Amino acid sequence: MKLSSIRIQDKGLAAKRCDLLKVADINKIRVAGLMSGTSADGVDVAIVDFVGSGLKIVAFGTIKFSRRLREDIFRLFDHTKITSADVCHYNFVLGRVFADALMSFCKDSSIPLASIDLIGSHGQTIYHEPAGRKYDKTLVKSTLQIGEPCVIAQQSGILTVADFRTADMAAGGQGAPLVPFTDHILFSHETKSRIIHNIGGIANLTYLPAGGTVDDLIAFDTGPGNMIIDALAYHFSGGKMRYDKNGAMAAKGKVNAKLLNNLMKHRFIRASLPKTTGREDFGSQFTAKLLADAKKSRINGFDLIATATAFTAHSMADAYKRFLSGRVDEIILCGGGCRNPVLVKMLADCYSANIRVMDDLGISADAKEAVSFAILALYTVKGFVNNAPAATGADRKVILGKIALP
Repeated sequence: MKLSSIRIQDKGLAAKRCDLLKVADINKIRVAGLMSGTSADGVDVAIVDFVGSGLKIVAFGTIKFSRRLREDIFRLFDHTKITSADVCHYNFVLGRVFADALMSFCKDSSIPLASIDLIGSHGQTIYHEPAGRKYDKTLVKSTLQIGEPCVIAQQSGILTVADFRTADMAAGGQGAPLVPFTDHILFSHETKSRIIHNIGGIANLTYLPAGGTVDDLIAFDTGPGNMIIDALAYHFSGGKMRYDKNGAMAAKGKVNAKLLNNLMKHRFIRASLPKTTGREDFGSQFTAKLLADAKKSRINGFDLIATATAFTAHSMADAYKRFLSGRVDEIILCGGGCRNPVLVKMLADCYSANIRVMDDLGISADAKEAVSFAILALYTVKGFVNNAPAATGADRKVILGKIALP
């Protein structure tokens, strides 16, 4: 059969193809960005309007995971116990959860679901292996985010882009960090050199030199953000607290200098660039060992949480000193950790600079990552490259994401 003789017989499919082309071509578009990070608290939902070269955040919120679902997700992080059947099942479960989160958020916010043209979904990372391992004689890097985009597209009726990390890894990169590309779009400045530091479960930074291009930025994970602190708060509160609200528990403790010094010797902290990390380094196994060591050394809960908070702050400041040779005019914080005043003060004590919260620049510090995946999805459907090889170590610029039609 000659290609010229192939015809789309189903008018519905033809219409979907036209819709895809329409979304890629229109000048005004509404995009929903969906994000669940390493803390696995819930689905962050950002509704963003793009008009020409500008954007407006219409609404933002977080749809919390139920306690049962969060515990199920955390079991998926333990790769020694889960089965392929578990991964298969929860890939579709989380697809439904992400779709439901968007639809319920739109209903609660009085935003017509039909007004959304596109969804960008990060999914839920359950394993990330940027260093790779050998298969035969070839080093293979890999990553896995679940939350099936076809389910999201079918349930919402909206064109969906997801699985952003894999294209970068296929091009030789680490698949992370991805948001430096959008950090450059949103926060680059002609005269100010800025650090954009996201303190989520993992802490990651983007350094934007004054007047620089996307090829001039430096970006990498600095180590744990809230991940260890959250786990300790949950442990010592008997499951009543998911995180150390306002740093109240850390404020009651005293940093153990000896333990902090040992923590700063962690192989990831000492590693060279490019580098990314996750629960593989600072997850449940790390926390279990930390608790065991603290018990042997008779370090109480408040002191341990204070020390874990100091570990995050010191690892952030250490990264500035070791890897950023240019001047730093501003440090702009986002993510849940920027709401922890104890952590922010510890950072200020470690590194002298003008520290600001992203809200001061007109974008919610909590919403930034969900907004970032809305931007990445828009670039994908428009056919524009949207990775930053300077950050990920990829061999070339590529278009990230896979498209699922409704």
